[in-house]
Amino acid sequence: MKGLRVGLDVGTSKVCALVAEASRESEPTVIGYGVAPCTGLRKGVVVNIDAAVEAIRAAVGEAEKSAGIKITSAVVGIAGSHIEGLNSHGIVAVRGGEVGVRDVQRVIEAARAIAIPLDRQIIHILPQRFTVDDQADVRDPIGMAGVRIEAHIHVVTAAQTYAQNLIKCSERAGVSVQQLVLEPLSAATAALLADEQELGVALVDIGGGATGVVVMLRGAVMHTAVLPIGGNHLTADLAAGLRTPTAEAERLKIAYGVATNHVVKSDEVVQVPGVGGREPRAIPRRLLGEILGPRMEEIFALVQRHLIRSGVTDSLASGLVLVGGSSLLQGTQELAERVFNVPIRHGLPVNLKGMPEELMKPMYATAAGLVLHSNAENAGANGADRRRRWEKMRSRVSGWVRDFF
Repeated sequence: MKGLRVGLDVGTSKVCALVAEASRESEPTVIGYGVAPCTGLRKGVVVNIDAAVEAIRAAVGEAEKSAGIKITSAVVGIAGSHIEGLNSHGIVAVRGGEVGVRDVQRVIEAARAIAIPLDRQIIHILPQRFTVDDQADVRDPIGMAGVRIEAHIHVVTAAQTYAQNLIKCSERAGVSVQQLVLEPLSAATAALLADEQELGVALVDIGGGATGVVVMLRGAVMHTAVLPIGGNHLTADLAAGLRTPTAEAERLKIAYGVATNHVVKSDEVVQVPGVGGREPRAIPRRLLGEILGPRMEEIFALVQRHLIRSGVTDSLASGLVLVGGSSLLQGTQELAERVFNVPIRHGLPVNLKGMPEELMKPMYATAAGLVLHSNAENAGANGADRRRRWEKMRSRVSGWVRDFF
């Protein structure tokens, strides 16, 4: 029996709908997609519902034609600086001398018993590790003998109004929301390799209106953050610095933009369109680097601050993985290596099979990850196929938490 898995990435600059097909025995494979420009969001949050709805309809309609199916529901990505992540822990006594699923549920309930403002809602409860008696760093405690179990978790919350507006836009476009998933977490699911997640890695998603950060160590999420700065700030800087229309500044950024002048030849020249019908003029390409470089360095400095706050900067053996459209600026990797002093690579949605070649780019990692989350959600809902493995157990616990809260 095959089922559809749909991921809907509603971003500041674009909406991407990705459709995959999966059976119980196989991983999802992409069968269609749709991409549409979006002007209804700013810094990752909805500011114009009608514009956002139209963008979602356009992307979903294109995906439906591409896949030859009707889309009625999807896993939707959420971002914005209103997102907050925090770590917590709880401890309970084990009933019966052996850790069961109910004990895990109880200890996670104890760990998430933290003061959360009424205007916020929980998006994710992500188990990091467990301790059974004196045995630390346990990943799957079910079946272990013990009298006490402790859970360390990462909790992601969002402002209720922002989340509700995003759900409203999706539903008005005819797509019900199966689950909201943090966009940088989704990108990490699609782009990070298992070895990287184990050794320690930070994913940095430089989107149009915001930059997301996810830190993973020993296979668990240790820190998340969304910063209110992204590629649109680069475009605005370029438009102001070159005195050219925003649309032309975006085109110049994509075609000729650089994050550092170390990769620019001294004799390179770029044609810049004038404003108000004025004649175009030629400028050195190095001027683009002088405008874009400081802003990219500012973004990386803010990310570095959050990495320091996460407390695992010394454990990032795998370095950083960059995704998002603005990560493709020439020289971005060189600048990041200079700022962070760790290995840097660009992330591609390699963990989703059948990705079209035109979507095998860093800016589509989020949509691919949403499909993978949709697949995990559907797999976790089928009780007959559950096994006593940590991944399946996590799906059950996540489902219980959503039902309970």
